[in-house]
Formats: sequence, structure tokens, C-alpha cells
Amino acid sequence: MKSAVSRFTQAKAPLDEQFENPFHIEDLGVFDDDTLWIILSNCGFGLTVEKLAQSLHGAPEGLVEGIERNLSPSQRSTFKAELRRSIPEAQVESARRCVLDGLFWELTYWKTPELYDELTSGEQLHPGIFQQLEADISDKVVLDAGAGSGRATFECVRHGARKVYAVEPSPGLLRILQQKLASQPKPCRIVPRQGRFDRLPLADDSVDTTLSCSAFMADPAQGGEQGLAEFRRVTRSGGKIVIIWPRVQDYEWLAEHGFQYVALPVQEEMRVRFSSLQSALRCARHFYARNKDVIQYLLRKRKPEIPVSILGINPPSDYCWLRVE
Repeated sequence: MKSAVSRFTQAKAPLDEQFENPFHIEDLGVFDDDTLWIILSNCGFGLTVEKLAQSLHGAPEGLVEGIERNLSPSQRSTFKAELRRSIPEAQVESARRCVLDGLFWELTYWKTPELYDELTSGEQLHPGIFQQLEADISDKVVLDAGAGSGRATFECVRHGARKVYAVEPSPGLLRILQQKLASQPKPCRIVPRQGRFDRLPLADDSVDTTLSCSAFMADPAQGGEQGLAEFRRVTRSGGKIVIIWPRVQDYEWLAEHGFQYVALPVQEEMRVRFSSLQSALRCARHFYARNKDVIQYLLRKRKPEIPVSILGINPPSDYCWLRVE
């Protein structure tokens, strides 16, 4: 599940010290034009044109030109005026922190996808979710939207999906998914494709079930009305749209759009389990560094697992579903 934006110190800092955000303003150059357009046009991610322009004072000319190119005409004049304005260095740094924190997750997907894959490998979903969904997956054509490196994609295959379209915008995460596919038996039932919630690369009525795991949100920049409309477009009548492990703050939005909520019983507290203590500490510093209890817990227990209550997140044991009419 997407956590609160993390903050970091330098990589060589002591183990119990918090990190600062590792990204730099130059890292915005990792995004392609489509992604920049989504980021800039939705006014999401807590950004404003003014803050963005302030953060780009002294940035490489090519980066500034690329961002300006993807602004709407109404945004461009404000952007240019703010960029020309003389402001103190402290204000530039403050704006950069704001922009980089707002785009932390997008930068993680695009710049450090291996680290995100490391996190999701530890976030094990409640096994009952896919057991309950098996009737909607077995021998069906499934779309995993916002597939990341394939967490839900491979679960769909294990539960008998005939074909799974794994749609993901980040080239880095798609590359990791394709590396995993190389070890799968042939012929492979997974079809990776680059695409976004609001522009799925699939034909109308082309899948039986559409699902999204810890990716789709009510926020227009990460799904919203347009993304839900695309889910409806590609899902055949009688099929289901399933949002696995939704954000708590999206429950009301999902209910208003007709989704039914399912919470599975948990016998003992769920934990995020990593391959090693080193991996757990690395992910804790990147994704949970604002929560000092997480690193303290790991250093005290010396085990590569963390209860979700320590992380401060809802357990990955629920989903919402909607029947397409």
C-alpha cells in the first residue's frame, strides 16, 4: 500500500538516522511527455504551477523546456513569469522539497523501480482475497491495471486466469515484470503493456475482470472518474471491476460509485515480510522514514518483518467490487 511520503538523510548515515528524500530536481527528466502531461494537467500531487516554477530556478535548460512544453497555455504564462522572478535560494530549496515530496511515488516507480519491487514483495496480500475472486479469474481474461512488477498479475495466473493483461505506465516496473516472465513456462499467459488508467491499451469489452491492486485511487491523477470509465469500457457486461487493498480515504468514493466492500477476517496481525533485515531496513528508510517506530522496531527485533500496526497502514485484507452492467 502506498505509504506517507518518506524523508531521508545521506546513504552513509547511521542505521537509526532518518533519510532525506533521495531524489533531485534533475530526476524529473526521467518522465516521458505523457507522464508529465498527466502530472501537470491534473493539478494533483499537491503541486502548483508557481511551486513547480520556483523549484526549477537553476535547473537544466532542457528539463525546464520539457516541463514548459507539457503545460497548458493557461499555465504557461504563470510558469514563465514565476521562473523569471528573482527569489531567495531558500525559497527555491523549499519549493524543490515540496515538488519532490509530492512526486515521491511517481519518481520511485520511474527512477528506482527495483526498490518498489522489493517493497511489494514483502507486502503479502491476504490469501483469501484471490480465493474469493477465483470464480472471476479462473479461465477468464483479466486486466491488472497499474500492475507494477506483477504482484497481482502472478496471483491471477496462479488462480487459473486464461490470459492477464498487465498494464503499467512505468518502463522500469515493466522491465522488472518482463524479467520475471522470462522464467515462466511457455506459452506465457501474461501480456505486459505500457498504459495508464485513463487510456488503457485495450479494446472495448475485451476482458472479463478488471482489477487493480494498491494502485487505483479516487484522485484524478491516479485513476478517478476517467480511470473508472476506462475500466467500464474494457470490461464485458456481467464482469467485475475489483479494487484490491483500497485506500481508507477512498472508501466513501468507491461506495458512491456502487462498489461493494469486503473485509476478510484476520486471525493474527498481518506483517510485511522481507527477504532479509538489510532489505527491511532499506525499505523502511525509503518508504517509512517519517515513522521512527518502524526502524526502531527492526533494530530492536533484528527480524525482517514489521507488523502493519507499527507501519501505521491498514492491513492488505480487503477489496471492493463492482458488477459491470
